[in-house]
Amino acid sequence: MTAVQVGAVLGASEAAAAGPEHVAEPVAYDGILLASFGGPEGQDDVIPFLRNVTRGRGIPDERLEEVAHHYRHFGGVSPINAQNRALKAALETELAARGVDLPVFWGNRNWGPFLDEALREAAAAGSRRLIAVATSAYSSYSGCRQYREDFARELDATGLADTMVIDKVRQYFDHPGFVAPFTRGVEEGLAELERRLPGIDLATEAHVLFCTHSIPMGDAARSGPAARGFGETGAYAAQHRAVAEVVMARAGRGVPWDLVYQSRSGPPSQPWLEPDVNDALAQLGADGVRAVLLVPLGFVSDHMEVMWDLDEEAMETAEGLGITAVRTPTPGVDPAYVAGLVDLVLERVHGTPAADRPAETPLGPWYDVCRPGCCENARLGFRPAVAGLQP
Repeated sequence: MTAVQVGAVLGASEAAAAGPEHVAEPVAYDGILLASFGGPEGQDDVIPFLRNVTRGRGIPDERLEEVAHHYRHFGGVSPINAQNRALKAALETELAARGVDLPVFWGNRNWGPFLDEALREAAAAGSRRLIAVATSAYSSYSGCRQYREDFARELDATGLADTMVIDKVRQYFDHPGFVAPFTRGVEEGLAELERRLPGIDLATEAHVLFCTHSIPMGDAARSGPAARGFGETGAYAAQHRAVAEVVMARAGRGVPWDLVYQSRSGPPSQPWLEPDVNDALAQLGADGVRAVLLVPLGFVSDHMEVMWDLDEEAMETAEGLGITAVRTPTPGVDPAYVAGLVDLVLERVHGTPAADRPAETPLGPWYDVCRPGCCENARLGFRPAVAGLQP
């Protein structure tokens, strides 16, 4: 079999090659590519890992050490690789329970096992038609397009571009399997605040903060198709707000809420999405709020940004302000989330029409094939990327 390179979409299956918004033809995939960020697994890995994360930016090791202490605090081990091993195993169990014979190959962007290793493993196993699942639910350069560029680059680097195709499931921010764990988390988290503060009036004395990774304002504006008119914060912020609205309508009990950001890493001169979670906490403290529920809406598992930026820094900020704070879980290997990821794969296996696909917000179901110009990195420009129409 030869990869389809002559249509609008690089490295695509025949059904996706012409770039439909939603692929409504069945595709006989023979493997699943689980793609993630990766993380160090020991103290000696930390700086080499951070060099990979920041490659091409010329950041000296002295500055990388400013971030390294987050990892060194936890013995130099990021939890993300262990979480991905658990997710891979959970996916394999769910697939087996449904009688779906699709092997799962796992590769990372920044630390082993790397994506090229996963593609070589798939090829050695005879899998040449892959459907990719990335551990990122939202539209942005780092959360979607960069993975698609990674796939294109590694197909070339491994010499598999002429014999392997890679499609990618749609962004799943509003898939029921992703939304359900957060809804349950808010329900249980508000109950926990009531347990800790008997007699509290949640509607007037509590607040919910939906937390996600901040990104540069320019990247946010370029996230998602420009034709959708999402404005200066793009599809990235719009998707988060839409999901938060659904969660609060179902579980919020009238408690006020906001979308806030964390984990900023750019220079002070570059505008990033705000407010920062710690600044938001300071304002809530000044307003007399007694309790805050921190909901890591932008994250699929408890990796470093959750463990450090929320569980350490934000909790310390809240304590200093006299605010009782509770952090809700991420999806991790929640059965609803795992089942939802398999559902997303099977959408493409069966060619499920868009009208029959579940989506919890008016924004979805999102596109199977990314639209032209979506999620450009302004510093790097457009590079070859699979699973999207080429600008």
